[in-house]
Amino acid sequence: MADIACLNSIDCDRAGLDPSAARAPRGFVLSRRASFWVSAGVVAHTLWTSAAPAMVYRIYAEEWHLAVTTTTAIFAIYPIVVVLTLLGFGDLSDHIGRRGTMLIGLAASLAGVFAFAVAPDVVWLFAGRALMGIGVGLTASPSTAAMVEFSAPGQSQRAASVAAAAQAAGFAAALLLGGGLVEYAPLPTRLTFWALFAVLAALFIATWGLPRESGANPGRWRIRTPSVPRNLRGVFVLASIAVLAAYTHGVLILSLGGQVAHDLVGSSNAFVNGAILALFAIVSGIVGVAAKRLNPRVAMILGALASASGVGLLALAATRHALPIYLAATAIAGVGYSLLFFAGLATISAVATPEHRGGILAALYLLAYLSMGTVALVLGFIARSTSLGLAIDVGAGVIALLSLATLGYALVRSSSAICGD
Repeated sequence: MADIACLNSIDCDRAGLDPSAARAPRGFVLSRRASFWVSAGVVAHTLWTSAAPAMVYRIYAEEWHLAVTTTTAIFAIYPIVVVLTLLGFGDLSDHIGRRGTMLIGLAASLAGVFAFAVAPDVVWLFAGRALMGIGVGLTASPSTAAMVEFSAPGQSQRAASVAAAAQAAGFAAALLLGGGLVEYAPLPTRLTFWALFAVLAALFIATWGLPRESGANPGRWRIRTPSVPRNLRGVFVLASIAVLAAYTHGVLILSLGGQVAHDLVGSSNAFVNGAILALFAIVSGIVGVAAKRLNPRVAMILGALASASGVGLLALAATRHALPIYLAATAIAGVGYSLLFFAGLATISAVATPEHRGGILAALYLLAYLSMGTVALVLGFIARSTSLGLAIDVGAGVIALLSLATLGYALVRSSSAICGD
């Protein structure tokens, strides 16, 4: 069977894996290619799990008579837990291995999704959201690092491209499948989570079949903040600005932009609203696949320009109340998000060494989620206390500044520094 590999020590050495994994009596060991796609599935789960509850918060609020502050707190606990997990456990996979860390994270995600699937009251939602945060915090960096390590030598750019597309696929699944099940299937607050639970269970089994790494750092691990080696900090700053712009851009489009879409479409249909928002994810996924042919520096420049244009059009759509402008803004935003995320990931992946890759990527995701949570809370407060239009204008200004910073830094740094040559 082609997917059962590492049949000899030469194959395993080429994959950077422990040759004894091929002989380990644990059922099966996936090939390098299959391991790459399983790792991509774990990347996809991070956004699917993140977005899955978004479609049912309104139903919970109506059925359980929840206050706005309660639903806001349920939303806020997720990025807080993700950040705390990344702060303390970001480099765990550099010590115990990608496979082990992903399995722990997927188990936490499974428990969180199960809590939502059976939740009898709001306490279960808080617990489920916290467990999802732990799961995503533990799997985000090792799954991305594993994609780089399971890709062919010199193909880190392809890994970054597929990672960007995988994130988009996970988000689109949450919006389209989740929206469809909530709107048209029975048990709207249950079935969408049982479907995700089944997917995560299959992914957990597949992850169990990943080869064991031989490159985990020796020595005693302890809880600590992820760090970046001094010689990589210049490249890390550039990559982190690009990813920050991408994630902050996503928050604006998907939170406040979702409210604009709801107002413009005027529909309470969960599938229709999900499909409108899914345009962002679909465009992002298509661009992510195509981005592997781009030089990261070119992708970063184009992404910064698209990002600034997208948020500008979103502000115009909110002012003019024009659905065509909103759709254009969402599509361009998808282009900007995908190119910026791809460029940032490709830039840092090309220079990060295997023994530090998990921690470096954890630091990258830590900044991204910290920015995402902070911006979401601030813009949500502005929208509630003043107006949606002002919140969008403020968010657009922040993202425009991040995009300009990315553009400026990409232009002044040499192409070889960005590409890791």
